[in-house]
Amino acid sequence: MKKVTKIAALLCMSVFAFGALTACGNVVDKNEKSEGEDIVFGTNAEFPPFEFVSSGSGVIEDFDGIDMKIAKQIGDDNGANAKIENMEFDSLLIALENGQVDAVIAGMSITDERKEAVDFSVPYYTATQVMIVREDSDIAKATDMEGKNIAVIQGYTGEECVKGLGYEYEAFKKGTETILELVNGKCDVVVIDSATAKKYVADNEGLKIVEDEGAFGKEEYGIAVKKGNKELLDKINISIQKMLDDGTIATWATEYSDAE
Repeated sequence: MKKVTKIAALLCMSVFAFGALTACGNVVDKNEKSEGEDIVFGTNAEFPPFEFVSSGSGVIEDFDGIDMKIAKQIGDDNGANAKIENMEFDSLLIALENGQVDAVIAGMSITDERKEAVDFSVPYYTATQVMIVREDSDIAKATDMEGKNIAVIQGYTGEECVKGLGYEYEAFKKGTETILELVNGKCDVVVIDSATAKKYVADNEGLKIVEDEGAFGKEEYGIAVKKGNKELLDKINISIQKMLDDGTIATWATEYSDAE
């Protein structure tokens, strides 16, 4: 009985050793993304209708929005799971550089300055900056903001636009914080992307949008990847182009922008 037990034990050890060697032979370099692996997207879930926290009802864990739909579809197209890392907007490109995330999808405008640090996908959405004011405001164009209390979101294109106009402003971490300031009369105007402005105005009574095409030009959103990561960028571009061609992104943009 003892001999049988010892033989069985030796057989188990041999199987374990063989399995360990087999596992070692299948180790994949973490720096090389292969089909079936996770694609980790960094975002700032404070930018409806593109990304927002949805308390468990979202398409990717606790997040929802146009960008989250796009991220999930990119994962599905490549046989991978799309994962989300939510963080402050200013931390996103740092996280990308450090390898904490594989890509950034956050309603991020493609700019020459950012293109020096990262590679961008093909554009998937065109937007512009607008002003959100209270309904009784006398602000009718960008130059009317001079001398007013202006609120922007730190790191967003709106901050760069106001800075370029030479006006003083206060920067906040979250869009909801700027809207709260406006509703409570602590600021006069919020400068932010058009689609997000529509969502905030729909959700808050007493606010309106003011446009000034002469002051704010068009901008395009793209997905950022680490400089030189052509393999992942190609996969993302193929998926985005498919969604653009078949109208998927346009449909999502309409659905989320119209949602109350």
